[in-house]
This record gives sequence, structure tokens and C-alpha cells, in this order.
Amino acid sequence: MAAVVGLLVSACGLESGSAVPLRVGPGSIQPVSELDGVRITVGSKDFTEQNILGYLIEFALSAAGAEVRDLTDIVGSNSLRDAQLHGQVDIAYDYTGTGWINYLGNENPVPTSEEQFVAVRDADLAENGMVWAAMAPMNNTYALVANPAVAAEKNITTLSDYANLVNTDPTAAATCVGTEFNVRQDGYPGMARKYGIDVGKVQKQIVQDSLVFQMTADGNQCRFGSVAATDGRIPALNLKLLVDDRAFFPKYNAALVMRQDFAEAHPKVIEVMEPISRLLTNETITELNRLVDIEGREAAEVARDWMVQQGFVTAD
Repeated sequence: MAAVVGLLVSACGLESGSAVPLRVGPGSIQPVSELDGVRITVGSKDFTEQNILGYLIEFALSAAGAEVRDLTDIVGSNSLRDAQLHGQVDIAYDYTGTGWINYLGNENPVPTSEEQFVAVRDADLAENGMVWAAMAPMNNTYALVANPAVAAEKNITTLSDYANLVNTDPTAAATCVGTEFNVRQDGYPGMARKYGIDVGKVQKQIVQDSLVFQMTADGNQCRFGSVAATDGRIPALNLKLLVDDRAFFPKYNAALVMRQDFAEAHPKVIEVMEPISRLLTNETITELNRLVDIEGREAAEVARDWMVQQGFVTAD
């Protein structure tokens, strides 16, 4: 995997990252002497929300005086994780559920956001020397959405309702699922077991995550679809978010992740980022996602403007 990441990075000309895309100046985040000139590479995964979160880190640490390099938009959770473990990325936002289930190999989620954070924080530090810090209130959990007309016609409001529809009228429950959701144990396979879905009856199309929203909204090929709960296309397309009434999906609160040696060498990084994480609610990140995915704005611009609006930085 390290070789694959290296090839991908090299192919994009980003061996050590590229420059931060927009300049910012100090706001409430003032220059920090301990971070002056410190070279920090920031990473993210390759979807809208992750790019926004990556840019928030970049602008914050730039205002604090660090020499920040941009290595956002890495393809897939495992590739970002590997880049961090091997020192190609110093810091990124990741999700507590992903850490607990995918990176640490646990099968059962921990019930509350705080308990899930503590569990992954303690285990990942002990097993891999990775530090989790500054958890945000935003919970980007997996979810299923329904075409609004289908949900109303079939009276589908919960995942139990969906499971019953699959088992009794599979055609009416045609579902689009993203590639990762289709195979992850915190995705469709685990959900099917939890809710007693007869997988032999499921009429399922595996598509790119970005296609799920419009295909479900159109309601022709797919009446239901797998999504991330904080995606701005859910309210924009009037999709019906189904209630996880058996509490299957883990909590996916965003938190900073970095190697222990980096965190210990630069403790001021967490201090700079904590006030930003505290403001990242589901409502806030959903709106920022919407500005990119529906209005077509650049993720870096959306992240910078929000940082300016909150007074953390100034536009330079």
C-alpha cells in the first residue's frame, strides 16, 4: 500500500505536497512562535467534506505561522491512513467509526460519540502510536436515504421499514450503494445482518458515491441509496434520511489524527485547532458541503470563507 500511495503521489507531482491554494492572514489565530516555519503536510481523503476539513487545517496552521503543504484528495481511507503511518502526511481529520472498525478491526461500535472517541483514541495510540484529538460534534455516519415519493407511498421512515420492504417487495426497494459501503462491515453487509435483510433478494446497483444522490432522487433505477449523513445533497434533493432504529451504524465524529512523535513535537497544533473543531456541527458541515456539491464552489474557497466569517483568519 505504501508503494501504491507513493506512485499515486508521485504521479500527481505532489511528492512533498503542493502549496496551500489560498493565502490567509492571522485573525483570532495569531502567529505561534513554536510553529514558525515548521513544515507540516496536511492530508485528506478524496471527497468534498474531507477536502473542506483538510483546508480548514491548512488555513489555521498557515495563520499560525507554519509552512504548510497540501496533500489533500488522497484516494480512499486506507491510502490516507497508510500515508500517515509512513510519515507522508502529518495531520488530517478522520472519523472515529472508521478508526474503530476499519483501522483497528473491531466489529461492534461503541454506543456514544464520546465513548467511541475515547475507545479509538486509547487503542490507536497503544497499538499504532497514533494520536486522536479535538473531536468535532459533527457525525458523518453512514446512512440510507429514500426517494421522497417512494418513502411516502410505502410509509418508509426507518431501516427496519426498508428491510421489510426488501424482504417482501424487492423491486420496490431497488438500492444504489457506493463501492466502499457495499463491502465494508460497517456498511451494507453488516447492516443486512443487523436488520435481517435477505441479501439474496436485494436489487442493488454498485455505483460511484457521487452518483447515488441523483439516481435516488430520480427514483427510476434506484429508490434508496447509501450516503454520508452530512452530505449537502441530501436536503438539496429532498431525500428522506431513514432512521437507524436498531443503532447499527457507528458514530463517525471527525477528529484530528496525527503520529505521536508529531503531536509531542508540536503540541500547539491541537491548541490552534480545538476552537475550530468545536464549531463543526452537522448543520455547519452540511451547509459547507452543499456550497461545493450543489452550488459548484471550490472547496478551498468555501473553507477559507468560513474561517474568515468565524474570525479565525483574514483573507490575504
